[in-house]
Amino acid sequence: MKSSVYINAIGKYLPGKPIGNEEMEAYLGMINGQPSRSKTRMLTQNGIKKRYYALNKNQESTESVAGMTVKAIDDCFGKANLSQQAIQFLSAGTTQGDLPIPGFASMVHGASTLPICEITSHQSVCTAGMMAIKSAFLNVQSGQIENAVACAGELASRMFKAKRFEGQDAITEKGSLPLDTDFLRWMLSDGAGAFLIQDKPDKKTISLEIEWIDLKSHATDFEPCMYTGMNKTKEGEQGPSWIDFDSFSAADRAGAINLKQDIRLVNNIVGLGVQHFFNLVDAGKIDTKSLDWFLCHYSSEYFKQPILDLLQKGGVEIPEEKWFTNLHSKGNTGSASIFIMLEELLYKADLKDGQQILCMVPESGRFITSFMMLKVVAPSETKKELPLTYEDEIIAPTIATEGRPIQEKLVRGLTSVWVDFEKELRHTPIIEKIYNGTITLEEYRLLLLNLRQQVVDGSQWIARAASNVSMEYFDVRSSFISHSRDEHRDYQLLEKNYINCGGDKNDLYAGEKNIGSEALSAYMFHTASKPNPFDLLGAMFIIEGLGNRIAGKWGRAVQQLLNLTKEQVSFFTYHEISDSNENHFERFENAINSDALTEELAKKILKSAKVVAKLYRMQLAEIGNY
Repeated sequence: MKSSVYINAIGKYLPGKPIGNEEMEAYLGMINGQPSRSKTRMLTQNGIKKRYYALNKNQESTESVAGMTVKAIDDCFGKANLSQQAIQFLSAGTTQGDLPIPGFASMVHGASTLPICEITSHQSVCTAGMMAIKSAFLNVQSGQIENAVACAGELASRMFKAKRFEGQDAITEKGSLPLDTDFLRWMLSDGAGAFLIQDKPDKKTISLEIEWIDLKSHATDFEPCMYTGMNKTKEGEQGPSWIDFDSFSAADRAGAINLKQDIRLVNNIVGLGVQHFFNLVDAGKIDTKSLDWFLCHYSSEYFKQPILDLLQKGGVEIPEEKWFTNLHSKGNTGSASIFIMLEELLYKADLKDGQQILCMVPESGRFITSFMMLKVVAPSETKKELPLTYEDEIIAPTIATEGRPIQEKLVRGLTSVWVDFEKELRHTPIIEKIYNGTITLEEYRLLLLNLRQQVVDGSQWIARAASNVSMEYFDVRSSFISHSRDEHRDYQLLEKNYINCGGDKNDLYAGEKNIGSEALSAYMFHTASKPNPFDLLGAMFIIEGLGNRIAGKWGRAVQQLLNLTKEQVSFFTYHEISDSNENHFERFENAINSDALTEELAKKILKSAKVVAKLYRMQLAEIGNY
């Protein structure tokens, strides 16, 4: 029996800032030092106003395509009611990955936090993304798996940077790139997208049911149109593969590695796409009158009117108000475009239950046309508005200084560490469950039980650190002792929460540290045992920063999600109202404003913050792993 299949969350990633038409050559560079002759005409035709590049103005890549795709996956799970650790299948598509071997899905999987799972790679041009979606769709539909990630990424900019073409015969002999490559420089840009696909709709958010996907290759009728790895002869026939050249350098000099499009063939894509559309209408799979949205991945505004004209000649009309595209503001991101379009439609359009969305993705590689029909499914439950979201701004704890350069430099470094720490923390499995609203009472108890072991150690390592502070720094030593007293009260509060949530008191005292807590405690006690262990101020910045900035939000979210009382979440929420929370940071400020702070100590404090940020995240990532 076939299962129904749903897209329950969509993520996207667009690198850097939006780049306007006037800035493009500042990133891509000028060929032979001269501005492009085709740029203005091509930009007028394609209608693109903004795009994104994973490239800086030195023509250096700032991202990998696998890394961008992982960021799109992370964005997807930031909106999903499922942990990444539950994923059973990864399907990934791209035009050109970072490496020829291994497959793109392997590279994405390796860079992600997904568990061991089945994977499949799809390499084509624009329809590589649709191929990845269909692979995930069929696997879920067959009932073999319950969920999958389908994703696609493109990093076209690095194929078009001016440095790539220096020394090529076309440049040294003619001074400019052939049009079949040059015009693509103004067409393609970077980005990635990801779907969470499941066999059941999401109860709390809008889902998109995948009704069918239809994909056809026309390669038996055409030579390659968009390609890399060879040059065509004057007669339009295929030349030798780049691997068949005597050397890779020779292939590069001949321009065989350049991405090209055969302008003589490209217009066939319009007729083939419309013909496929008519066939689906005749087969009863498309009723244009029932369509509410039409998402067509046309690579250039130039193709839209010919499509409209052919549809009208065939007696079919899709009113322009039903067309949706973000080509003009997000650029042409190839195989990732359909993900990026649907992400914007899903989260920014006012979709209604039962609406039909038709997606069309053609490609001119050797001509493939593809269509996907989606139906909007409204949530069956009202989603609770939580006091935190993945989109919340990341703000580091505020630290007051006396304006000395050494203090300010340290604060800048700590702020940078904090931003990375909080960003990574949001994607730790147990914390993901709080953000996406899926944490259970059992999981919350497990979180308390695992934290308890570390919090008990907290008062002990702080006391040890105080005992190793010399009398020369009496004020700092006094601050450590006061801090130790507060930590003792913290774990007593945590124990009460655990018992009030139905936890067994005996489990608290029989519990052991998970492997992350073991590493964290070992580091803390080792450092606290050194003479004047002021570098632990970096550790205190991270741990107390959690209470100062995040813990209260976690507690209120858990309370709301699980309908708990204040006495069941007070370990987290009291940080927002407790005077000790402010006192902790006042003590921290006093320490870094003291005469004890030197350049060398500032470096140690910063390193301690980095280490503890990693180990604290490990502690939460290893919940239940003893």
